[in-house]
Amino acid sequence: MKDPRIEKLAKILIHYSCQLQKGEKVLIENFGLEKELVIALIREAYKAGGHPFVSIKDHQINRALLLGGQEEQFEMMADFEANVMKEMDAYIGLRSGKNINEFADVPEEKMKLEGRTIGQKVHREIRVPKTKWVVLRYPNESMAQLAKMSTEAFEDFYFNVCTLDYEKMDKAMDALVELMNKTNKVHIKGPGTDLTFSIKDIPAIKCAGRMNIPDGEVFTAPVKNSVNGTITFNTPSPYQGFTFENVQLTFKDGKIIDASANDTKRLNSILDTDEGARYIGEFAIGVNPYILHPMQDILFDEKIAGSFHFTPGQCYDEAYNGNHSNIHWDLVAIQRPEYGGGEIYFDDVLIRKDGLFVIPELEQLNPENLK
Repeated sequence: MKDPRIEKLAKILIHYSCQLQKGEKVLIENFGLEKELVIALIREAYKAGGHPFVSIKDHQINRALLLGGQEEQFEMMADFEANVMKEMDAYIGLRSGKNINEFADVPEEKMKLEGRTIGQKVHREIRVPKTKWVVLRYPNESMAQLAKMSTEAFEDFYFNVCTLDYEKMDKAMDALVELMNKTNKVHIKGPGTDLTFSIKDIPAIKCAGRMNIPDGEVFTAPVKNSVNGTITFNTPSPYQGFTFENVQLTFKDGKIIDASANDTKRLNSILDTDEGARYIGEFAIGVNPYILHPMQDILFDEKIAGSFHFTPGQCYDEAYNGNHSNIHWDLVAIQRPEYGGGEIYFDDVLIRKDGLFVIPELEQLNPENLK
């Protein structure tokens, strides 16, 4: 029996997220083999008068390619995929997999090779700035296990999260965008965290289902050299096949001068990828009312209600602060009471305490008002 929620999700992705128009080409790239949603997307693209193209990939196959891959080969692969991406008007990246640690034993230099070839030439240079794109996960037993839920309960959670009223969320975000665009100094306090930085003259961008599903964040970037203090992240963060925990970063004039975690050597190796990896490319506030706890999947975790994330590496063109890097690593801190609480101040005014907005114009973004 077909799940009608899959068709509803396909409609959101084609018509709301990508706004696919007649004659436009959309690349549906599936890491895994989620046939039901891919087929639903193809059908919905045809209904819109679009031209769907499909690329099927597999994490185990990618691992095998990475283990033996050489620079010249990956440059050729990047050129091949870049030529395809140049022809597209829209992109839907459907990610699924049974093992989040599939790349745990891939040497670090191989992961960096993929980042500076395919990651740079295909995604950062073409897909992100030049297509209407959206990236999402698809529910499976592995994700349910990470979320500590039964498969059926996780599927219900997933579709609640992914098919909420994003247009309502979009309108509710306007007040936060307006406030961030007027703000100079940000001060974040919490357990192990006392951090200040400026966001002056860097645009705030609302994310309400256009580029990610699930969605629910407003992001900007700090002025590159303005970050000072220490931040401690209380959310596990899988990155390059390893799950980091208890990440703590200390900044001076924008640069990470000290970093520790459950694998401090591995953490610092990533931060030494290039010069920009020790500077921050994004600051974002998460507001999705259905996502409350981490599940080691950044597309969900960075949207957690009452959270924020702070991102070493590449900035986005829409919120440009001049930082460039081959990494973009969203690290999440949750500030609700059960996670230790915390406060966010804009220009010395408290705007969020223990995960809830406390000034009237932002209260519409609290969970009870977005469901």
